[in-house]
Amino acid sequence: MDFLIISGLSGAGKSRAADVLEDLDFYCVDNMPIALLTKFAELCLATRGRYERVALVTDVRASESFTELFEALDTLHDMGVNYRILYVEASEATIVKRYKESRRPHPLAAEYGSIQDAVRHETELLRPIRERADYILNTTGLTLSMLQNRIHGFFVDGKKRRDLLVNVVSFGFKYGIPIDADLVFDVRFLPNPFYVEALRPQSGMDEPVQDYVLRSDTARDFLDRLCGMVDFLLPQYAEEGRYAVTIAIGCTGGRHRSVAVAKALADHLREMEEDVQFTNRDLGRNE
Repeated sequence: MDFLIISGLSGAGKSRAADVLEDLDFYCVDNMPIALLTKFAELCLATRGRYERVALVTDVRASESFTELFEALDTLHDMGVNYRILYVEASEATIVKRYKESRRPHPLAAEYGSIQDAVRHETELLRPIRERADYILNTTGLTLSMLQNRIHGFFVDGKKRRDLLVNVVSFGFKYGIPIDADLVFDVRFLPNPFYVEALRPQSGMDEPVQDYVLRSDTARDFLDRLCGMVDFLLPQYAEEGRYAVTIAIGCTGGRHRSVAVAKALADHLREMEEDVQFTNRDLGRNE
């Protein structure tokens, strides 16, 4: 079992780091009491492989807490648990700025006065756990994408990041644009099967409608350009740290043209071995 303990300075980004690890298939628990570390490890071991990657965010500030933590770590070692420690920190100025912007009190501010003094005291208090850390992550100046890449470098062992999930959705403009769409394409310029009596009852999932919508040079050129642009964009989204992208294809009612084009795009992406989900949001509204 891969057992990761996340500790570090308040305001440095421990919870944000846990969010990124969750996207890398770690089972994450925030604010785990030190007294429960070994019990939780026992529960994970008892599941016989259900929880193979676990990340726990702990808060250690008092000297007695260090003793308790180090004793718990020794117990984990005796149990055969392969634990590692990730220590998250940031510059004093960065943490002060974050607390000023969030308008939240620093946990030690009541004891030490200013946020700056609280950060300095906490830095000294946590020095023993920092010295035992396997990884030190300084979040000063890191964007979300940079944070993801840094954590990815620590814990993915050279493998590629999780595949980008591509949601391809057809829709009808008269029912509104999908609110979660990242990219929206309007295909109402294509020939409309609605005005062909034999095709009207069918949908863009049917081959005759697909042939009608996509047979023209304009439609084929558009589809080639659309696929090429999406092929270019997806790696950029992945590099930026995204785990999902929604591409919405719209026509008037979401039954014929948008469905045909969305299906063609989804088929292309599957041929490119992308992780694709294909949904026809409004296909059944007119039935």
